[in-house]
Amino acid sequence: MTQYTVAVVVGSLRQDSINRKLARALEQLAPKEFTFRYLEIGDLPLYNQDNDPNPPEQVTRFKAELAAAQSLLFATPEYNRSIPGVLKNALDNASRPYGQNAWAGKPAGIVGASIGTIGTAVAQTHLRSILAYLDVPTLGQPEVYLFVKEGFFDASGNIASDGTRKFLQDWMDRYTAWVKKIAG
Repeated sequence: MTQYTVAVVVGSLRQDSINRKLARALEQLAPKEFTFRYLEIGDLPLYNQDNDPNPPEQVTRFKAELAAAQSLLFATPEYNRSIPGVLKNALDNASRPYGQNAWAGKPAGIVGASIGTIGTAVAQTHLRSILAYLDVPTLGQPEVYLFVKEGFFDASGNIASDGTRKFLQDWMDRYTAWVKKIAG
């Protein structure tokens, strides 16, 4: 059985991030041949083209972690109707210098949860646009924009609602089948 490593990029640095919780809950719904590796983006320096000839160690580490993965999962909040700056910085650092894009060709899924009723829809639209430019094939449907309120996660961090859990299981089934098709 082929094993797949999913590089998980959470667009929030907050320790109690609902998007980190969402990614962890999704991980529990994945088939056993999928392993999830959560990548650190908070320590990446702000992208500076002057560093391209000799990138900082954090950037080298991050790009190596991406290279070791067969697929990507983005779990992002929405900040001011777009993606968080820390996520944009990670995208920029790993896509440079020109011709050394660590994201290219890796199939991706995008999910997001928010306490706002539009649940990260605008941020995901911006992220999809960036990923298209970076040559990252992205699962189009179903889209996952979740409105999170008290009781969304149970005490163990799982999705409390049977309906939401079924929706996310269906998404995970589509995502993993798609990754197998694209990544081989």
